[in-house]
Amino acid sequence: MDMKDLCTAAMNEEQRHIRTVLATVVHVEGHAYRKEGVSMILTEDGRHYGTISPGCLEEDLCARVEQAWNHDGVCMVEYDMRPKDDLSWGENIGCGGLLHILLEPVRGILRDTLLSMNDHLGRGEVVMLTRSFDRNGVEVNYQLLSEGHSLKNGEPNRSEHESEAVGSSLPLPPAPLVLAHGYSNTDSDPKSKGQSAQSDPSTGNYVFVRTYRPKPRLVLIGAGDDSRMVSMLAQSSGFDVVIGDWREALCTPERFPGAQCVIGFPQRLLEQIKPGQGDYLLLMSHNFPREREWIELLEGCPYAYLGIMGSSERTRRLFEGLPNYPHVHSPVGLSIGADGPDEIAISIAAELIAVKRGKQSRSKEVTVHEHRRTRAGSR
Repeated sequence: MDMKDLCTAAMNEEQRHIRTVLATVVHVEGHAYRKEGVSMILTEDGRHYGTISPGCLEEDLCARVEQAWNHDGVCMVEYDMRPKDDLSWGENIGCGGLLHILLEPVRGILRDTLLSMNDHLGRGEVVMLTRSFDRNGVEVNYQLLSEGHSLKNGEPNRSEHESEAVGSSLPLPPAPLVLAHGYSNTDSDPKSKGQSAQSDPSTGNYVFVRTYRPKPRLVLIGAGDDSRMVSMLAQSSGFDVVIGDWREALCTPERFPGAQCVIGFPQRLLEQIKPGQGDYLLLMSHNFPREREWIELLEGCPYAYLGIMGSSERTRRLFEGLPNYPHVHSPVGLSIGADGPDEIAISIAAELIAVKRGKQSRSKEVTVHEHRRTRAGSR
């Protein structure tokens, strides 16, 4: 689950008068299932949203909700899974590593901060949350920045360059970032994790910075049966999915739960969906004239990914006489020897994840380049 999902979950639980705690990994040494910055929501009745382990820490963390809620100061849990003796976490969990997990009751300033984050992420904005705290202290201090505008404790501040963490004696990161607008869930630098820490866990001092981006949007054109699995897997992989088709009987919420369904021919769909920067586009209608029309309409669109279902020859014909388009992936999906609609959907979801994370297999890059050379040679 991404941060917006966690914010929404926490607010929904609050409406049901269920107390919740936000658990965040703020320090990792050695191997860990998830990286620094990952969060989850824990409920007082033993449920959780999101994961930070393969399932071995969640039950123990859920049992700590009451303790964290009633704790007078900052609540930090340490799991040292590095030893190999029979009584260690490492033996029971099967992976080594040291984790420091911050447990924060969702109330007061944190609640207001999550509400503000939810609003900004819902508007497609990038936000940066800074936490500064001493593990032996009495509170966590928050600073929320959104696209160059500073928010302090959920309220607008005068200037991002003047912003300070309330009551904190710890230094903030130098010059808060001005975050660019976009829908990408990864940083422009694939090596960047979207976070930083100026912390000294040995002394208990932490300044933890995490950048959160809105979910990327997958615009899937074609509501056939093979699109249903792609929609489901894409949503599970952190995409907001929009299904577009001219066939009203196929493009329904019942067939595509969790996705937005938009009905119309290409021009009308374009006007309603408004594909733009950072969007992932996937043509799976299997209708050549409609997809050709879509490709013509997309000329100059700043999308992040354009996947074409079908053979390289079909794709060559689709682009015949048109200028080169960036970020074209055809045949769509990673080359895993997929056979049948379910396996093809898995290969497509894998490719979407790879592009979102800034990674792409060498074999796929060659395929894309060969496709471009073929298309260029056809003119």
